[in-house]
Amino acid sequence: MRTSAKKRLHFFIAAIIVYVLGFQFIPESLQFDGDLATLFPLIIAGFSYFVFLPVLYWLWVIKAGKQKPWRIILVFSLSSLCARYSFPTDIAQYFEFIMFLRYPLIAILLIVELYLMVTIVKGLWQARKLSGDPRIHVIDKYQGDDKKLALALTFSWEPASWYYAIPKFSKKHIPALGQLVTKSATRWHWLALLLACIIVGSFSYYLLVGWSEIVALFVASFIFYCLISLTANHRVARNYSVYANEECLIINNGFLGFSCIKIDEIENANLGEWQKLANKEQLMFGKGKKANVELVFTSEQFYSGALGQFPEKVSKLWLHVEQPKQFVEEINKLKAAV
Repeated sequence: MRTSAKKRLHFFIAAIIVYVLGFQFIPESLQFDGDLATLFPLIIAGFSYFVFLPVLYWLWVIKAGKQKPWRIILVFSLSSLCARYSFPTDIAQYFEFIMFLRYPLIAILLIVELYLMVTIVKGLWQARKLSGDPRIHVIDKYQGDDKKLALALTFSWEPASWYYAIPKFSKKHIPALGQLVTKSATRWHWLALLLACIIVGSFSYYLLVGWSEIVALFVASFIFYCLISLTANHRVARNYSVYANEECLIINNGFLGFSCIKIDEIENANLGEWQKLANKEQLMFGKGKKANVELVFTSEQFYSGALGQFPEKVSKLWLHVEQPKQFVEEINKLKAAV
C-alpha cells in the first residue's frame, strides 16, 4: 500500500476512535465546581475535534495525497456535528447556533452543486447511447475542469457498474490487450465476496430490525446493492483489465480505480522484473510483490481511485500481467500506430 493511501486509512481509523471516545467520555451536563479536572474530558475532546483531527487531515490526506485544501472544511463540519450531539447541553447549543449561521453558506454551495449535478446528469443522459465505459466519456467531456470531473466520475461509476455487471450491456466491449494478475479475476474470489455480502446484509438486518425496521431495510438493501459492484469488479478484472480506446490506454485496477493514459504519452513499455518492496511509493497494478512490465510516461498521468475522489499523478506504472512479452509487443504496436 502506498504511503498516501496508508495515511488516509490511518486518518479514518483515528477519526473513528476520537469521535467514539468523545461520545463515551464527555459528560452529558457540565458541572464546574472549581476543580479543573472535571473539565479535562471536555477540553481534550474540543482539542481533538478542532485541532488534532484537522491537523492530522491536513498532513495525512491533503498534503500526503496532494488533495485540494478546501477539503479540510469536511473535518470541521463533521467535528461541529459531533460536538453538537456529544458536548454537554449548555455548550452544545452554541454549535447549534453556529450550524444556523452555516445555512446560508450551505444553500449557496447546494445551488452550485445542484447546477453541477444537473449539468453532469444531462451529459451522462446524452451519452447513454454511446458504447463503452461511461467513465471514459466523462473524462473526454470534462478533462481540464477538476471540480466537474471529480463529481462526474463519481456519478459515472453507477452506470459503469451496471454496464460491466450485465454481460449483455458490455458484449460489444473492446477486446483486452492483456490481463492483470488479480484475485478479483478468479471465480472463487467473486463467489466468496458474494456470499460474504449476503451474510453481512442478512446479519445487519437481524441486528437492526428490533431497533428500527426502516433503518434495517435501508442498511441491508445498501449492502445487497453492493452485489452489482462486486460482479462488475469481477468481470472487469477477468475480461477488461487493459484495453485501448481510440487514442487512450485504459488500465482497470479492479472496478474502483482506473487510469486513462494517452498512448502518445507512453515513452517506454519495459519488460523485466521490479520488486514492490524496493519502492513502496510506486503505484503497481496486479497482485504479488513484483511487477513484470513498466510503463514510463513523457508527462504525468492521472490514476482515479476511490470512485474518482482521490486522483493521483503518476509518472510511471508497474504492472503484473499474465503474458508480459505479448503485452509489451501490443503496446509498442499502439505507439507505432499513433
